[in-house]
Amino acid sequence: MLSHDRVWAAIDALAERYSLSASGLAKRAGLDSTAFNKSKRLSSDGRPRWPSTESLAKIIEATGASLDEFIGLVEGRGKPGPGFLPAQKSSVPLLGFAQAGAGGFFDDAGFPAGQGWDLIELPARATETSYALQVQGDSMLPLYRNGDVLIVEPSAATRRGDRVVVKTNAGEVMAKVLDRQTVKSIVLVSLNPDHPDRDIPMQDVEWVARIVWASQ
Repeated sequence: MLSHDRVWAAIDALAERYSLSASGLAKRAGLDSTAFNKSKRLSSDGRPRWPSTESLAKIIEATGASLDEFIGLVEGRGKPGPGFLPAQKSSVPLLGFAQAGAGGFFDDAGFPAGQGWDLIELPARATETSYALQVQGDSMLPLYRNGDVLIVEPSAATRRGDRVVVKTNAGEVMAKVLDRQTVKSIVLVSLNPDHPDRDIPMQDVEWVARIVWASQ
């Protein structure tokens, strides 16, 4: 049965399943960090306040969960049902941004290659071509902090508004929001207002990969 309490319980369960607090889940989805606080679940006069469908869509995308997985949490399924995807742990290659820029770790399409990768186990599904980049420095604040791990999927389609990692032919590696990509150039919006947006000729881009998950 769909109820106010069950929907909020499912949000809490989804956060826990992906090793996040409710505020961490909200931030991961690009929402205000207080969006899922207990105090926000009732209005000032005590009436139930429901999360918006947009918020639910954002947390499902941000965690890499499926709609069936979330519905299963709402329904309180004790065992996986048809189409239910339980949380899985995946080991993926891990590299720092500085190492990624040095070269020798990727093929021409941006897929992991060669030796020297560490491995990290994360509570999220990953494909054979996924890999992890560890954030270094503060250039990606407030969304990503120093030490956060970004799961990158080179084979995932990208569209406007996606968070992506881009590597240039000069060895620069950056995480930004994709604003526009044409055959001539790619326009990227900085995650940190203290750092400029970028308009890079495609001839200077080695690869573009979508960020599909992030640990915080």
